[in-house]
Amino acid sequence: MVQGATYTKSSTFFCLFSPIADEVILCLYDDGDCGTEKQTFPMTKGQGKDKDMFYFRAYGDLDGTYYAYKIIKDQKAVLSHDPYAKACGVNGNRSMVIDLKRTDPDGFENEVIPEFKSKTDMVITEVSVADVSSDESAHSRFPGKFKAFTEKHIMDYFVDMGVTHIQIMPSYDFASVDESSTRKQYNWGYDPYNYNVPEGSYSTDPYDGAVRIKEYKEMIQAIHKAGMGVIMDVVYNHTYDVYGSCFYKTSGNYFYRMNKEGYSDASACGNEIASEKPMVRQYIIDSLCYWVREYHIDGFRFDLMGVLDIETLNLARKELQKINPDIILYGEGWTGGESTLPEDKRAMKINACKMNGYGMFSDDIRDTVKGHVFYMDEQGFVNGADGKEDDIRQSVICFPWAKEPYQSINYLSCHDNYTLWDRFIVSNSDSSVEERIRMNKLAAAILFTAQGIPFFLMGEEFARTKPVLGTDTVAENSYNLPLYTNSIKYDRAEKFKDLREYYKGLIAMRKGHKAFRLDTKKQIRTAVKFIDTEEKVVAYTINTEKEDVFVVYNANGHDISLNLPDSRNWDVYVDDTVSQNKPVKTIKDQTKINRLSCLVAISKNQ
Repeated sequence: MVQGATYTKSSTFFCLFSPIADEVILCLYDDGDCGTEKQTFPMTKGQGKDKDMFYFRAYGDLDGTYYAYKIIKDQKAVLSHDPYAKACGVNGNRSMVIDLKRTDPDGFENEVIPEFKSKTDMVITEVSVADVSSDESAHSRFPGKFKAFTEKHIMDYFVDMGVTHIQIMPSYDFASVDESSTRKQYNWGYDPYNYNVPEGSYSTDPYDGAVRIKEYKEMIQAIHKAGMGVIMDVVYNHTYDVYGSCFYKTSGNYFYRMNKEGYSDASACGNEIASEKPMVRQYIIDSLCYWVREYHIDGFRFDLMGVLDIETLNLARKELQKINPDIILYGEGWTGGESTLPEDKRAMKINACKMNGYGMFSDDIRDTVKGHVFYMDEQGFVNGADGKEDDIRQSVICFPWAKEPYQSINYLSCHDNYTLWDRFIVSNSDSSVEERIRMNKLAAAILFTAQGIPFFLMGEEFARTKPVLGTDTVAENSYNLPLYTNSIKYDRAEKFKDLREYYKGLIAMRKGHKAFRLDTKKQIRTAVKFIDTEEKVVAYTINTEKEDVFVVYNANGHDISLNLPDSRNWDVYVDDTVSQNKPVKTIKDQTKINRLSCLVAISKNQ
């Protein structure tokens, strides 16, 4: 049976999985927030293999009708929204029957979705819907809303940067923001409430269940029209809480992993989802497929993917590829704590070889370049550490856990922890702004010249910082801090224009030369050759049929000189001041690499 509310103009079929219920009553409402039931219907309990299913067909056109399920167990009743809800009222407590066709923007059904030949061609930036347009400097008519992405000047910024994909932080309905309140609120949204419904606070009208759906589709359509793909950040590893969750209300502890003390907590959020159970597995797969079919999502980023089991994700990939053969799938290959799921079944980096089609964030390159994320005073290759050369070499060719380069999602900063710029403030407090800019440029050069898929936090390109209101400190974990801390300040894009142009040039150069985007580990082993150098220097060549590339990272506080690989002419595309997809100058025989900088030189093969 298909779960949720399946709508037609003549009737709606309701179906709910509830292994704990003695009875289930379907309650219909005219209002999505308050008001009493207008009708109630006892649902029929299934038989045999469907004994845990409850269903009912209501006749007539119910489009726009709100509903909830009354779960009765041992003569006690609890009201729950539908786990499979596609629409809801304000704050998601009542689900809504909806004719989804009326939520499609003009042309949405047949929109042209950008195609990408290879996953390693991607350049991903991460944003929050709220962050992108809330600051005054964004000049948005829809600050903090899905519709801000439909404004040309907002989309032009991403196009100008040259990114290929926008990863949107949680945008399904989450619990931590009161959609009915007019006071300013903020949360990243890693607290799921309705997994298959857009977040109401990002819509212009959270009370009308259809508005958030249409505006979400308009956002997707605008990004696609601008030539970019959309990656959705999904959080299937835990629920906001247990007892308030529709999973618990309708199914008890079925959806959760348990241990001797109670709820297993590999998410570090108080609970973890038992993805290996048949109906949980089916729920996750159905949810992913729904977002792709209905909203044209191009891919998914899985929060704490290591909490989920490998079999579920592999089955999900197979189903998703039936809809979109080029679906993009990656996530955090770790957990936030101990799990009852055996380690060999977890979707973690150490098991990447068991998960074809999935990428995983490389915390290795992140920590190698700038210092371990959990040790604030630790420095990395670009900001003072010794002995990081071998780790940088592994970063260039993708660490051994990555079976193929597309599995390595390379990044320096994301929404979690300090921004890259703030990390330099904390770990290199005595350094000048000019020195930190040099560190930042070198770090970015490593990111965009390394094999794999580059990913960066929006604003990293102009030294994004997260100041804490009323202090002279910066935030390490800003998940619930106000927009003063989290919003994108576009005036910094002008203040740090040189740094932003450096990022743009690196992206353009990467996109213009396949040598930086090799498709297989075999190609990398054949093409990339490292050169012996002094400490705090990594140098290598990438030899391809069309061209040879010479790359040097100098993390020293002094300039160095190196002999070029051979005596022919080499065109410089990147140095300490300029990066671009055309030659800056030509060098031969020997070259100087300035302190804290990268050199990229290319010679065409005749």
